[in-house]
Amino acid sequence: MKITQLYTYPIKSLRGVALPAALLTRTGFEYDRRFMLLKVNASDDGTESLKNMHVPHFPEMCRFLTDIVFPTEGSNNGKVIVTYQPTGVDGHRIKTLEIPLVPDVRGLEELGIMMHQSPTKGYNMGSQYNDWFSECFGYRVVLAYLGPHWRPVLGSFPPGKSAAHRKPATTPLVSTRSVATLAALTLLLNAIGVPMVRETTGSSLLPSLAATAVAVILSVALGRRDWSRGGKRNEEKITFADVAPYLVVSETSVQDLSTRLAGDVEMDVTKFRPNIVVAGAATAYEEDFWAELAVGENESRLLITANCVRCQSINVDYDTGKMARGEAGNALKRLMKDRRVDKGAKYSPVFGRYTFLDRESENTPIRVGDEVIVTKMMDERSVIGTAKYNVL
Repeated sequence: MKITQLYTYPIKSLRGVALPAALLTRTGFEYDRRFMLLKVNASDDGTESLKNMHVPHFPEMCRFLTDIVFPTEGSNNGKVIVTYQPTGVDGHRIKTLEIPLVPDVRGLEELGIMMHQSPTKGYNMGSQYNDWFSECFGYRVVLAYLGPHWRPVLGSFPPGKSAAHRKPATTPLVSTRSVATLAALTLLLNAIGVPMVRETTGSSLLPSLAATAVAVILSVALGRRDWSRGGKRNEEKITFADVAPYLVVSETSVQDLSTRLAGDVEMDVTKFRPNIVVAGAATAYEEDFWAELAVGENESRLLITANCVRCQSINVDYDTGKMARGEAGNALKRLMKDRRVDKGAKYSPVFGRYTFLDRESENTPIRVGDEVIVTKMMDERSVIGTAKYNVL
């Protein structure tokens, strides 16, 4: 198998950017979903609230195309270019907006943002950008920038909580090697006459050093901290992506869905919002059982943890910014027939897999044309352990 398409989405739920190559990080492709849009809702008493905007509820979002100008080395001149063209108008009505890839957030209003019970903070980009989007949409909108903040990954989605990747419950808390090392240190301390427990207020520094060494060995042995990297084990963070940094989709499965649509209608893979599109799978939907992929010359490890369940977003007509009519509007219905295969989301069909990056593969490159090898399979399909989610 090989990679045929790569996508990043600088502004959540707007159209994506096709990439020839990208850098893999544990939080997704660089600049992926660092911005999002929120609708301003005014109540009868005059108070205002912000509503997260997603394409199934605001299908007109697909009328906005995005592009990225990456920064030159050593500078901060990168930008997102947003292009808006209303339905059925000529090129003179096309509008464009340039947004810094990494804005200066000094003086910007801080916003509290909640997505799928996973909270974070963002910055209100201000009237220069909000007014442009508001004019295009015809209602008030706020553009939010994530900045240095992240969102925690919840539920059964992180690799550490996935049945395919979590360590067996029988794994000992203290390894044999750690026990042997601790025993050797104890013998050494006894040989030189230093007790294992002693006040450190005296003149001798050796007891303090010994106690510190013992504490470090015990802490590492018990797995309380990952001392080589710092921080908690298996901690995963994401941007404004829904529940995982990557979504993998198989072309073979996209082709199968196209055969289910009447006439000459073909399914547009970009409606699934993939980050990585893989071609060459022998059968449709075999990705349901993929647990790990090795990609490219570096054999970067992609850890697949959960199914992506689908909603009306795959029925949107990208030409009109509305729900599609005719057979193009039946994509979700065609999947309903036999793709409701996740017991944790039994009323929604599955298409695509949520994916994380193994920590040893941080900052490795991925390119269109890279070979893809399935290195680990599951005997049974994974089950979403929390509420229903969609990738947007």
